[in-house]
Amino acid sequence: MSVLRGYIELMKLRVVELLLVTTLPAMILAAKGLPSFSLVAVTIFAGALSAGSANAFNMAIECESDKLMARTSKRPTATGAISKKNATIFARLIGILSLIIFWIFTTPLATFFAFLAITFYVLVYTIGLKRRSSQNIVWGGAAGCMPVFIGWAAVTNSLSLTALAFFMVIFFWTPPHFWALAIRYKDDYLAAGIPMLPVVATKAVVHRAMWFHTILMIASSIWLILAATLPIWSLVVTVLLGLVFARELLSLKESSPDYGKTAGKIFNWSITYLSLLSVVLVVAQLSA
Repeated sequence: MSVLRGYIELMKLRVVELLLVTTLPAMILAAKGLPSFSLVAVTIFAGALSAGSANAFNMAIECESDKLMARTSKRPTATGAISKKNATIFARLIGILSLIIFWIFTTPLATFFAFLAITFYVLVYTIGLKRRSSQNIVWGGAAGCMPVFIGWAAVTNSLSLTALAFFMVIFFWTPPHFWALAIRYKDDYLAAGIPMLPVVATKAVVHRAMWFHTILMIASSIWLILAATLPIWSLVVTVLLGLVFARELLSLKESSPDYGKTAGKIFNWSITYLSLLSVVLVVAQLSA
């Protein structure tokens, strides 16, 4: 692994890409049309740096536990390709750079939310909750909702009920999305001593929790469409997407011999769901 590739991997760009999927729709909803290309480019770039900073801090902090999990054992800090010290320095540098870019080219409120996203992910989730609570991803996942507020604030330097509704969609989407992954890699989390819900609770409890958050996710998505006063067709499509999500959950049967594989399919669909919802929001706003 080259050093450059190692630093890029510290940023977990595949995860960053998913976070930024929500930034652009938030900006378009806030502007009620297309914001300037320069503002979008700067916000996306700075957002990628801030999310990458949080991820790099995470890898530096968790380098020892990452060695115990097959899924994370090849991360650059786990293999020793990049030292914990250098990973921390890198995380600080790109984090500071992201905040400088946000401050100069966007708005103070967007800068604040970028700072909050980094600190919340590192201090509240990674250090505070991840090893102490089975509800870690429920509350810690709020950091992953911040791109909505960042994108909205970059356009308006304010927030609205529409931004809050979008935030809540991501907030309730995150637990079933991540718990599906945790089901698939339950043995990894058990080996590392991380109390993800599927590790410490029965399948029935996990399933109920996934249903609870999925129902609230669908309700929040309806609120989002109504709050943004988008066309009725977008409400219909949004509800249908939510129902497909629910149908996938129905296939997660406790007695199924393919329980882990089914959870993996739910995880993959959850990413598709969020991507399609973002497309619907963009198309609906631009056609309104």
